Amino acid sequence: MSEQYLEIERKFRLRDERWRHAVDGLEAQRLVQGYLSRDPQRSVRVRLAGDTAWLTVKGMSERASRLEFEYPIPAADAEAMLALCEGPLIDKQRYRLPIDNDTRYWEIDEFFGDNAGLVVAELELRSENETVPQPSWLGEEVTGDPNYYNSSLSQRPFAHWTEEERR
Repeated sequence: MSEQYLEIERKFRLRDERWRHAVDGLEAQRLVQGYLSRDPQRSVRVRLAGDTAWLTVKGMSERASRLEFEYPIPAADAEAMLALCEGPLIDKQRYRLPIDNDTRYWEIDEFFGDNAGLVVAELELRSENETVPQPSWLGEEVTGDPNYYNSSLSQRPFAHWTEEERR
């Protein structure tokens, strides 16, 4: 895999509401995204954040790594593409919580709509062996669990999970 396009990311559920204190005072960004393709080998995502938008192609995950290609597109194009997406759109609010003197960030996503009640934290890494900080609000790791992929959540939202799956 070309390192230039390699995304290495670990994802976690959150243990409880203590994360809210960690992000208190941070500005959140509202994201709406949909999928033009959810093929397991590659997904094509359209994301809109205010007047900024991107088209992203992601390859199949191998452990915590996958290829990712992301391109800025006009917001009007993204709005038109979102209308073409399959399944419900993903609607979430993202907080970027700095770690290590602002060189790395926890990205905490609080979902709305059919995915309301789900909150996950992601951390992009430089290598799969990199140590992950363990804040007290961090819960179970779900890296590699396809149920937590946004592409899966657009097909089978959190609201449709069983009580056992939600725990």
